[in-house]
Amino acid sequence: MSYLISLVIGLGVGLLYGALDFRSPAPPAIALIGLLGMLAGEKLWPMGRQLVAGWIS
Repeated sequence: MSYLISLVIGLGVGLLYGALDFRSPAPPAIALIGLLGMLAGEKLWPMGRQLVAGWIS
C-alpha cells in the first residue's frame, strides 16, 4: 500500500511541476539512480550480514 501512496503522491507532484512549468530539483536520471542505489543498499546490507555470519559460524 505504501508503494501505491508514494506513486500517487509522486504523480501529483509531477503534475504540479508540469502545470507550473517548474523544473524538478534534480535531473530525473540522477535522482532515479540515487534512489536505486539507496534501495540496493537497503536490501544488500542484511544479505551481506547473513553471508558474513554464515562464514564466521
